[in-house]
Amino acid sequence: MDVDDNLPTRRDDTLAALARQDLDPLSVAELESRIAALDVEIDRTRAHIQRAVNHRATADALFRR
Repeated sequence: MDVDDNLPTRRDDTLAALARQDLDPLSVAELESRIAALDVEIDRTRAHIQRAVNHRATADALFRR
C-alpha cells in the first residue's frame, strides 16, 4: 500500500481524469497529438522541479552561512 493511498483525492484531479479517458475512439493522429502534448507537459514539469531544487539549494546555502 502506498502512503498516498490514504490521502483524499482532489475532485479536479486532471491527471486522474486523463488516465481514465477511453482511448478507443481516438485516431492514430489524435493519439500522436496527445503524446506530443504530454511530452511538452513532462518537459514543463521537469523544468519546474529543477527550478524548485535550485531554489531550495540556494536557500539552504544562504542560511548555512
